[in-house]
Amino acid sequence: MKARYFLLGLGIGIVGTYFLKDQIKPLKVSSDKALAIVKEAFKEKGPIDGSWIYTVPETFSSEHLSYEVYKAGISRSVDDQLEQYEAFVDTTTGTIVHVDRIN
Repeated sequence: MKARYFLLGLGIGIVGTYFLKDQIKPLKVSSDKALAIVKEAFKEKGPIDGSWIYTVPETFSSEHLSYEVYKAGISRSVDDQLEQYEAFVDTTTGTIVHVDRIN
């Protein structure tokens, strides 16, 4: 009798895991959301003129750590001088992991 309940519980657990496995995986931040995060961060320091983002994630390594990131860019004018920046956004957390000034 106890073995039957054990097998029933085990079967329900296996079937439940099979159907819920896609919902348990960590979700990735979309490229549109990543660009919005970068734009908000730069808008705190002043207006921006333009922005872009690569929608295909790539690997970025920094100080023995590797991240899967979206590469985004921001351009803005400061004192009539064009400034361009490249930002790398972690696809899992949406955190800006690195920023480079291009010009």
